Amino acid sequence: MERDASDPSLWDDPARGQQLTQRLARLRDHLDRYERLERSLGDLEATDELLEEETDPELTKELEAGLERLERELEGVELTALLSGPYDDHDAIATLQAGAGGTESQDWTDMLLRMYGRWAEKLGFRLEIDEIHHGEEAGIKSATFMLHGTNAYGLLSAERGVHRLVRISPFDSQKRRHTSFAALDVIPLLEAAEEEEVEIPDEDLRIDVFRSSGPGGQSVNTTDSAVRITHLPSGIVVACQNERSQLQNRAVAMRILKARLAELERRKRDEEMDVLRGERKAVDFGSQIRSYVLAPYQMVKDHRTELEVGDPSRVLGGDIDRFIEAELRRRAAVGESV
Repeated sequence: MERDASDPSLWDDPARGQQLTQRLARLRDHLDRYERLERSLGDLEATDELLEEETDPELTKELEAGLERLERELEGVELTALLSGPYDDHDAIATLQAGAGGTESQDWTDMLLRMYGRWAEKLGFRLEIDEIHHGEEAGIKSATFMLHGTNAYGLLSAERGVHRLVRISPFDSQKRRHTSFAALDVIPLLEAAEEEEVEIPDEDLRIDVFRSSGPGGQSVNTTDSAVRITHLPSGIVVACQNERSQLQNRAVAMRILKARLAELERRKRDEEMDVLRGERKAVDFGSQIRSYVLAPYQMVKDHRTELEVGDPSRVLGGDIDRFIEAELRRRAAVGESV
């Protein structure tokens, strides 16, 4: 693959060139990780041999700390091994949608967006907000974002579903306890070659341009550069207002539309296979996957894996890896696909 990538003629076909370089980058990441682990293990073995010859408290502490680091990294390798689906290594397109409850649910949706942003930052992923609808008083009604990073879709797909918050409302003058809901949906972002396979006739599209908007005080576009694309046969509507250029917003919106149309086709095929098998799978979209309780006690519980954590603030600060890992392990155990 490196020989192919060094061939100047590769970029005569830009889509093929991009696909090859993306695959090559992922393989290099895997190899770099293996070599790093191998070096760490070698250093620890050398330290252990030194300790067999003489006692050194400081060196013993260093060995113990190194073993803990190596164990954590190996857990990460195991987690990666669970991501073997056809799209797990893709980037992701995610949509957060506030449930019923007005300002309460909109504020909760905004909290979840911040949680995923902090989680992405910790992993070194890049999160791009493509479209956001702000609430009238606070929070957001919905947001669509792209997540770029190794196995972004495979990891974030473990968060798909409805998230429930129980807390004393900051918007209730009587300080009563409220329950709010928000849903996360996730689909894989298609690679260049896959996008070419999704053909959309021009007559199937309605394209509108409008001015980006946001809450007062925020820097937003002041020209009609935001783009909304409606796919007439399916009724799917996508929009992008993040970029300054109308052409850029249109290109991003088209990528999202193609990914959603491809996901729609995959779901149709799954439904047809269910009919042929004479069985019906449980539909988990809209189901409550996790509860975040801030009052009268503090706990976060995942209802699929029964994993509980007693520190909601840490979870809302982006520490969600243990929930993602538990769900991926559950899926692997029951043979459930994404």
